[in-house]
Amino acid sequence: MRVILTGGSGDMGGILARDLLKQGDDVVILDLAVPHVTLKNKVDFIKGSITDRDTVKRAMHDIDCVVHIAAFHGIHEEQGKTAYDFHDLNVTGTLNVFQAAADAGVKKVVLISSTSTSNRYDTYGHTKILNEEMARAYAHRHDMDILTLRPRGFIPPWNRSVYDDFTGWANWFVKGAVHIFDVCDATLKAVNFLKTHKPDEPAQILTIDGAYEYSVQDIENWSDNVPAHTYGGDIVKKAKDAGINIERCPSILGSDDAEKLIGYNAQYSLKNLLDDFVTYGQSGPPNPLDGVVKRPSGKIPSPK
Repeated sequence: MRVILTGGSGDMGGILARDLLKQGDDVVILDLAVPHVTLKNKVDFIKGSITDRDTVKRAMHDIDCVVHIAAFHGIHEEQGKTAYDFHDLNVTGTLNVFQAAADAGVKKVVLISSTSTSNRYDTYGHTKILNEEMARAYAHRHDMDILTLRPRGFIPPWNRSVYDDFTGWANWFVKGAVHIFDVCDATLKAVNFLKTHKPDEPAQILTIDGAYEYSVQDIENWSDNVPAHTYGGDIVKKAKDAGINIERCPSILGSDDAEKLIGYNAQYSLKNLLDDFVTYGQSGPPNPLDGVVKRPSGKIPSPK
């Protein structure tokens, strides 16, 4: 299958492109930025923005499936992007993608939305609500099979444009989050699901959450002793000494619908975070496209 990734030169697009290529799909990346050097000669790259209708229209030639990633995110509000910027890229740009796909006869679309739709009056959350409404409309009007994924925030630990070090990233993650590896895995599963799916229920929306070792009882009866009981007191102390607030109770959303429909099973949990801390320290794991990242094993006892 020939898959186009809008905004495919970013962190998520790079990992997803690699995984799609591994399973034999052809990949097209539409982005203003050049793809990661390891992907350069393996993908078809179209330089351009989703705000450019003509470029998006040309990019849809001979495409079987669209994965629409391109968007400004909440973090971009702090970096000076205005409401106009958000609307131009996230709303008008998404309209351009859906309409170009419909005009080209592309029936399969994976839309990357966000759990920020819960903040419907927030600048970013509102644009994602409008995206999901567009997905429903295009699925209805053009008989398109559109699967919308709502991941939690998935800033990668190696992206230093947001967090200065692994500790900063870890303190964000422990509140309740999903790792970029899991978001990419969910998206890959969504693409593969659409390959054979008959759109009896188009425009479905699936929440993509991370993995958690804590039980419902742990969350309901939370105390500072829960992490130490689950992961071991020594590693919890080391994490605390490094400034990681491991004793914070996470907010868990769950991914039940995604598990049932596409077989999504989140893998990266707080245990993996602690493994990465033990293995890589404050620098954290490297970008997987820069080399092979081997998951640590046996560093920390399995959760009790």
